[in-house]
Amino acid sequence: MAPSPERTPLLASDQSPDRENDNAAPRSRWRELALFTWALLATAAVIVLAVVIQHSNSTQHSSISPAAVSDSSSVAGDKKHGSPSGGKRNLVFMVSDGMGPASLSLTRSFRQLTQDLPIDDTLTLDRHFWGTSRTRSSNSLVTDSAAGATAFSCGLKSYNGAISMLPDHTPCGTVLEAAKRAGYYTGLVVTTDITDATPACFAAHVFHRMQGDEIALHEVGHGPLGRVVDLMLGGGRCHFLPRGTPGSCRQDDIDVTKLAQEEYGWNYVSDRAGFDSLGLGKNVSLPQLGLFATTDVPFEIDRRNMADVYPSLSEMAATALAALEEATKDSDKGFFLMIEGSRIDHAGHINDPAAQVREVLEYDKTFKSVLDFIEKSDTETILVATSDHETGGLSTAWQAPSELPVYNWHPTVLARANASSEFLTALLLKHIAETGDKEESLLRWINDELVVKHLNIKDASEVELNSIASNPALAIQLFARMVSVRARVGWSTHGHSAVDVNIYSSGGPGTEKIRGNVENTDVGKFLRGWLDLDSEVENITKELVKKLGDKAPSQKQLEKIEKASTAFEADGLAHGGFESGLYGHVL
Repeated sequence: MAPSPERTPLLASDQSPDRENDNAAPRSRWRELALFTWALLATAAVIVLAVVIQHSNSTQHSSISPAAVSDSSSVAGDKKHGSPSGGKRNLVFMVSDGMGPASLSLTRSFRQLTQDLPIDDTLTLDRHFWGTSRTRSSNSLVTDSAAGATAFSCGLKSYNGAISMLPDHTPCGTVLEAAKRAGYYTGLVVTTDITDATPACFAAHVFHRMQGDEIALHEVGHGPLGRVVDLMLGGGRCHFLPRGTPGSCRQDDIDVTKLAQEEYGWNYVSDRAGFDSLGLGKNVSLPQLGLFATTDVPFEIDRRNMADVYPSLSEMAATALAALEEATKDSDKGFFLMIEGSRIDHAGHINDPAAQVREVLEYDKTFKSVLDFIEKSDTETILVATSDHETGGLSTAWQAPSELPVYNWHPTVLARANASSEFLTALLLKHIAETGDKEESLLRWINDELVVKHLNIKDASEVELNSIASNPALAIQLFARMVSVRARVGWSTHGHSAVDVNIYSSGGPGTEKIRGNVENTDVGKFLRGWLDLDSEVENITKELVKKLGDKAPSQKQLEKIEKASTAFEADGLAHGGFESGLYGHVL
């Protein structure tokens, strides 16, 4: 019995005895084949169309992280998340010097422990994760801060040590200089020496980062472009004071603070009282220079006990934001502000995890305060943040020699520490200088007054204590190691590593360009592009080459730079960046 037409398979051969002639069969088969092919293609087209539509929608929504949308401090509204309007705008760029991905893991767990938070609680930074950045310099897979910051300021790769100079020793125009030339107000806020590599790369041009005296001159306006910065807050006073003055580290007799005020119109404050007089930005007359430490502002773990002497990163950032907003209220241009959490890097160099987690928490607090500012501002504003490199080769695990792996680490050890190894070293050196103490009495003093009292370590071995007593110059690393070992926190170096670093953002117009994994130069190109400064940067570069020349440094200059660089690296290896005078005013 022949199957009914309704049940006949599409490609079934026709076996009906009623067909009129034999030629109908081939035609029927071809017709059925054509219908099947058409149906197959139509079905495939519908599936492809559905996938394309779904992908388009998901891509559109993913340009802002879900966490950022739900976070109460994130930016909302078409004005701040649409395309660049071409009107007034502000750009805040934050640098977490030396902070790698492991620093976030370390700090997140520390915070959950100390604040009794659930395991799914995250940092503000975590909720605004945007991508990652590759960090190599032009001459090394492991960058330094100078080459890293040049990538941000100029959008170009250069050699380690370069301060906005290229591998051929020609200068490159920076986003800050271009912003100033275009009518924006500009600012730099750091917790290190204001002449250090990161801030220097935005407002100076020298062959090597060790030329701090020359950098100070450029930053106040005594350079090839005149004054390009409107506000600077941080440390590094020693490079601004003439040789022979208490607290000076200059190699000449120039009083840069006097020069800045008399020739370039700067208002200058140098202590906590001076900072407080600024009224958190409500009482600032630009240009404003604030140098609140001889070298670096102390680590946050120590500074919190010296708040009457030093302002915090979040306080300085809030002051800068308020001052720049007030200065631009009647302008059709906004501002460019660079904020650096500088001493995350120093804690990494020393391998001090107790100091590092407090530095990262203060940076996270500052990041949130910028988001809060953006939320309240009527001006289109975005925040982009990243690191120049990772420091220390940090790992949230450590395996002791001859031991099996331990699948854990202990943030409680970091929580018990109430001072940095840098501060303890300062106390030790002061004690030795004043008492001449040595041998057994010195061992007891180190254990009782430093290790137990400040690190809350009560099981220090004789070997550990002897190592500190016999090598006071290395004490900064030895104290830090005592904490790291007990916390089971690992480090692979006292220098930098080549690990990719994270990018964070408030979201906003154009920020999709730095999503995913990008080069550090892509971040720099985005900064100037978002402010529409590409042509201005090119013009400034041409002007700089004309004024500074395009010649490499002389042999004498190279020898001087090499000597300074070698001394800098040796000091970093021996002391982890320790400055013996850093805590002199409170010891």
